[in-house]
Amino acid sequence: MNAITFENSRRAIAIWLLGVCALIFIMVVLGGVTRLTRSGLSIVEWQPLMGAIPPLSEAQWLALFEKYQLTPEYLKVNVGMGLTGFQNIFWLEYFHRLLGRLIGLAFLLPFVYFLVRRQIERALAPKLWLLFALGAAQGLLGWLMVASGLVNVPRVSPYRLTAHLGLAVLIYGAMLWVALGLLYPKLQAAGSAAPLRRFGLVVTGLIFLMILSGGFVAGTHAGFAFNDWPLMHGRLVPEGMLALEPWWLNGFENMATVQFNHRLLAYLLCLVIPVYWLVARRQSLDARARSLFHLLPTLLAVQVTLGIVTLLYIVPVPLAAAHQGGALLLFTLAVLLNHRLRAKPV
Repeated sequence: MNAITFENSRRAIAIWLLGVCALIFIMVVLGGVTRLTRSGLSIVEWQPLMGAIPPLSEAQWLALFEKYQLTPEYLKVNVGMGLTGFQNIFWLEYFHRLLGRLIGLAFLLPFVYFLVRRQIERALAPKLWLLFALGAAQGLLGWLMVASGLVNVPRVSPYRLTAHLGLAVLIYGAMLWVALGLLYPKLQAAGSAAPLRRFGLVVTGLIFLMILSGGFVAGTHAGFAFNDWPLMHGRLVPEGMLALEPWWLNGFENMATVQFNHRLLAYLLCLVIPVYWLVARRQSLDARARSLFHLLPTLLAVQVTLGIVTLLYIVPVPLAAAHQGGALLLFTLAVLLNHRLRAKPV
């Protein structure tokens, strides 16, 4: 295949990958809603193929409901729930899993098409295979997360939940990066932007850490505790931050420590991102890069405000979902800036 044909296929592949990124974005937000409504443990079996077919008769509904009635969540949290209540939580988890299957198909089918037509360049193929492997691992990790909540304690492991969220964000970021490299293969920043690129990597890393800390907030239900701001139950440093033994468990399982760490990372970003923006203003950047830099502190302010309001109102589902989506938007913007400032074509 000649260079011109490859150039045409690059754009088609980039559009395909960006479409899958959009589905992953929706998936992350829907996953947050599923967790907040305690719907994630309503389907107690993992059936990658047959699970795509929902219950079609009352007998099938009753069979699924009977399985759910044996779970710790039903016995300890939702005891007495009727079939209608079960159906309400079932549909959210069903659509969450259905969207996961759709993402798999949306990636796999065009991938096979481009492979068969030999439109994937040799350097690009390993990246796409890696994305495919990570997507398969994400599906397995999602089930392992659910399985952790089907025994003894009626909630999923915060470690597996955070790993599931973190891997989704990594796949999203990697796919976005590959797509941008296909759309802008010849873009090259000036050498003077090197310190700014390194700064951008730090900012992106901090945003990713903040998202992970949000996963532990969700996994421990820490958002439902200490619902005041800027203090935590009237204290700058809340009581009980080192209540668990060994001490390192507090950072992952202690609600006070987990929420405190999440706030601390947000405050750190409120310091680092304005400095990043000020440094960028002194650089010779193109108009698009400048626009992205101006948007970054604005989006951070919106995200922090969403986080505070979500906390004060004790985690209403719409606000919490918007907060989770805002975190991924902030991460997206950081990736866009990193790519715009990169030293070499990807």
